Amino acid sequence: MAGVLLRSRTGKSRGPHGSSPTVARIPTVVPSSFSCSAPIRTSQGVKNHPCFWNTGGVTENERPAAAPDVARAAEFWAAYAAANPEAVRTAPEYTVEHFGDSARLADELLREVTHGAKRATAELAEQFALDGDSLPRIGSHWIACDSTGTPRVILRSIELRLGTFDTVDDAFAWDEGEDDRTLASWKREHARYWTRTCAARGAEWSENDEIMFERFRVVWPPELAD
Repeated sequence: MAGVLLRSRTGKSRGPHGSSPTVARIPTVVPSSFSCSAPIRTSQGVKNHPCFWNTGGVTENERPAAAPDVARAAEFWAAYAAANPEAVRTAPEYTVEHFGDSARLADELLREVTHGAKRATAELAEQFALDGDSLPRIGSHWIACDSTGTPRVILRSIELRLGTFDTVDDAFAWDEGEDDRTLASWKREHARYWTRTCAARGAEWSENDEIMFERFRVVWPPELAD
């Protein structure tokens, strides 16, 4: 039986756009040894992925997204597994998540995946440890839910890289598929988000903090698959 982890996510990307800046790129790709295999927590965690338009973060009046419907997610996964046994054999674990840290963002960012070009996300590496999670690995799956907790798509990690804030480039910002998809807006909104979320837990965000940059593809349902 696959391990299941509940949490919430932020954003992803695809394809170059414009010229790339001169940055200290870190070409590290996280090896498959960084596994998130069972045993995996089944308690409701919170992992807020930062890419979310020009909102500056959620406000006190924002409604939180509902907890993922685990039973429906299991049925969703079973249908995928029946159609893709080899993919499930090599990566049997999956997470059940929603984007962002509010109901509004969960739906807005999910729509950017299902109807837009969002194929990447970024998260502070420290956040995985704080949530008690292992780092993701290439090939791992996650089920993205809408604001009601209903599973909508299954995503699969295809590229992972650890780096700092200054190593993000135009291509990754474009692949995140949000706002105007420029590097400038990516840096502005992510800096705003991480500053806010770190402050909420009594920490201070730094551009030197390690970030997990991830690209993914949509693998289920068939009508939305890449």
